[in-house]
Order: sequence, then C-alpha cells, then structure tokens
Amino acid sequence: MELLIKADDLTLNPLQHGVLVLGGGVAGCAASIALARKGRSVTLIERELTPRHKVCGEFLSGEALEDLHALGIDVASLGAVPIDYVRLAAARRAAEAPLPFPAASLTRKTLDTSLIAEAIAAGVHVERGRSVQALSRMGANLWQATLDDGTTREAPTVFLATGKHDLRGHTRPEDPERWVAFKMYFRLAPAQAAELVDASELMLYPGGYGGIQPVEGGIANLCCVVQRRHLARVGHRWENFIARVQQDCPHLAMRLAGAEPLLDKPIAITHIPYGYIRRTTDDGLYCIGDQAAVIPSFTGDGISIALHTARCAAAAYLGEVPAPIFQAKLRSALQSQMRLAEFAADGLNNSFARAVLPFCLRVWPGVMRVTARLTRVAQHAAIEPHAVAS
Repeated sequence: MELLIKADDLTLNPLQHGVLVLGGGVAGCAASIALARKGRSVTLIERELTPRHKVCGEFLSGEALEDLHALGIDVASLGAVPIDYVRLAAARRAAEAPLPFPAASLTRKTLDTSLIAEAIAAGVHVERGRSVQALSRMGANLWQATLDDGTTREAPTVFLATGKHDLRGHTRPEDPERWVAFKMYFRLAPAQAAELVDASELMLYPGGYGGIQPVEGGIANLCCVVQRRHLARVGHRWENFIARVQQDCPHLAMRLAGAEPLLDKPIAITHIPYGYIRRTTDDGLYCIGDQAAVIPSFTGDGISIALHTARCAAAAYLGEVPAPIFQAKLRSALQSQMRLAEFAADGLNNSFARAVLPFCLRVWPGVMRVTARLTRVAQHAAIEPHAVAS
C-alpha cells in the first residue's frame, strides 16, 4: 500500500493543527510517529500505564516488517524469531508449506514497548494510564475526548486507534458468532520446541481454530478462538476448553506434552467482529487498526493491517484528504481481501472440511501458498494517491 499523498514537511501552529491519537497500540503509535516526524503536534493517550501482553497471534508478515523498519523498529534486535513455514494440523498429521514472504514473530509487549519509545523520541506527547471514556464533537471543527478522571482533551483531528475496545458513540456492530479468544504462553519440552522452531502451526477444532508459534525468549504463543456456544459446552472454563481442544487435535496435545504454562491464567477477550470494515467516518476522525477493519486471525494479517491503515491515514491527513473520503477509499481497497479471508475462515470452521482435511493435506502446501499471497495487504489494499484525492 503506497502512501496516499505526499505532504510538505512544514512546522505548523499546534493549536490549529494538533492531533489527538486515542490508543497506544501498533496502529496508534505508528500514526503518531509518522505525524510527529512531519512536524505535527501529537498527543497520544493510552489507557495502560505500561505495555502488557495482549491477545494476539504476534505474527509479523513481510509487509509488517517493512512498515516497522520504516518506523525505525529493528525487530531482529528485539529478539524476533524468523518464521519460514506454516503448518496445518489435522488429527495426528500435519502438512507444511514454506511461506512465500519473509515473516517473524515477536510478542506484542516487546513490540509495543519499542513503538512507544520511538513515538516519544519523535516528539509525541504520550499520556499513559489514562482511559478515554467518550469522544464527541464540539462544534464543526473540534473533537473532545473525555478521560476517566473527568478531564478532557480537545483537538480538531482525532485518530481512533483503540483496537478491539470501542468508545461510547463509536461502537462497531455486534459479533454474530460471539467469538472468544484466549492466549497463553508455554515453555515447551525441548523436543517440541525444536520441532516448532521456525514454523507457525494452525490447528482446527469444532467451533474455532488455534495457532501456536515460537516467540522471543524460547517460549511459544498459543492463541485460540472459539464461538461462545461451543465454549458453553465445556462450562466456559479455560482448563476444560484446552483439554477438549487437545482431544480434538492430537497434534496440539503432542506439542503441549510436558509444556509449562507461563501465565497464571490465559488472557481473554470477547466481541471480535471478524470481517468488519468501517463504512464511513466524520470529518476530522480517522479510524485505523481494528477500528478500521478486523480480519480473521488465521491470516496473520492483523498487525500488518494496523500498520498500513495507520500509515495511509497519516498520509491522507498530511495531504489534507478529508477523513470520510479516506475511510471510504480504504474500505474499497480492503474489501476483496476481507471477503477472501472470511470465505477461508468459514471453510476452516466447517465440519465437513475438518472431516475431509486429513485427505487433503497433500494439496495443502500449494493451497497455502496461493491463499497467503491473496490475503496479503499489499495485494488488495493499494490505494493510489490520485484515487484518494479525487
């Protein structure tokens, strides 16, 4: 995705051109850095006092690696693990396919820490440990964010980057499947860690799917999504759920044999509206990251989309492209990619597909290579400067 508009690097009156960024995750930090480097006055508000672990597969695609490099983030120096292969597990068998692009894995806690530091170095004013409760218009050219202590912050332009958390008045539609996501770190037994060393593995089970891959520090990240109705069948309890998943997917049971869980309890999140793309927005409000689009987790494109939407929104703002025009063009650019990802996700969650999957593993490498290329951001989300400005 190319930058939307080239803007002159001007020093502007911060009162006239100040920007408020709500959310200090990947998208919020990326936008803040891009804007601050162009001389804009940027205030970033992040509800967590310090970066923490988040429910995320932590996969960095080739596009994500390029965007992070442009932001000054050297993931290799942070301990990122190269990912060369993707595997699909069915019953006790697994098929492997080489990824058609460079990829890596890095915990969100490490990545967010580095991005926040880079934002501060770029001159962004960062307020941490402050939760935004509401965002409202104050006249035609001013937005007001109300914080948890009742104080307010005002700016003519806001970048909404609150991830999976919605603000009052700016909510996304209900999640019809009522997805629940869990994340747990494990220290695998040495033999299993060696098997997983450079691969990301996708495993299917009734009501959802999960992925496991190595991250820095010699540990593995297991992320699982499941529909709430299936979680209800095991009493909404993590220990029951993970036990049932291992019964349904012996490959995961093999990976977790002798593994040590590293968190007291899994991190969990609900209300994940997979397939959502924001249709429109208001003047002065650029929606990025999960507030712009939520792609099914199995694609590994979440971080990449966060970075790309942030970069393009920043370029649109710098080029004086109104937010509603930018948002409409972004939606159009992402639609085909999102539809394909939703179609593939429906197939993965189909009981017939799971039943015949063991017999289809021979063709999996070729299918995976094609699917991986087609669901990349760069393939379907390129927004030309003249198209946005029109």
